[in-house]
Amino acid sequence: MGESRRFSVRQALGGGAAADLLLWVNWYPSGTFLVGSTALWYIFESAGYNLLTFISNVLLLLVIILFLWAKAATVLNRPLPPLPNLELSEETVVRVADDIRVWLNYTLSIARKITIVGDLRLLVKVAICLWLISYLGTLINLLNLIYICILLSLSLPVLYDKYQTPIDEKLSVLYHKIDEKILQKIPLSSKRKKMQ
Repeated sequence: MGESRRFSVRQALGGGAAADLLLWVNWYPSGTFLVGSTALWYIFESAGYNLLTFISNVLLLLVIILFLWAKAATVLNRPLPPLPNLELSEETVVRVADDIRVWLNYTLSIARKITIVGDLRLLVKVAICLWLISYLGTLINLLNLIYICILLSLSLPVLYDKYQTPIDEKLSVLYHKIDEKILQKIPLSSKRKKMQ
């Protein structure tokens, strides 16, 4: 009975190559991604190189190489560099716009609950989350944050997929304890007096 209610982590991750990578279906690509990202992080940390500068320089080098390759190909009557069609399909743009619309509507519904309904509990939850993000931003630079996110994305889905039932039980208990000890003490909404 517990297995029938089991949440599919693979399906939640999209079920494609990215899900295979994050769930370590094949050890070689996942291990390569982990070792490569660790090596890049170490190089950036030890050299003190800026991530934005690095990305900009790599793109500049790529554009110069492609330009010189194209010029040399026309002079030597060789084929041009094999580039894919660099256009976004209408379907891709519509799908991304739809996902953004759903996320924005959810965010606006939270803002509405806080401002119009006056949900003080939700305000406290949002304030705590934003404060934690702000606090983490003062402790961690962008490169370290990206690396930590990579490490978490390569470990948390696998652990959750393997130990889903006990994790769900522990999170449920933790949520109920927080709810009864902290959130229940906050009034649900503030009643507004009608001004005449």
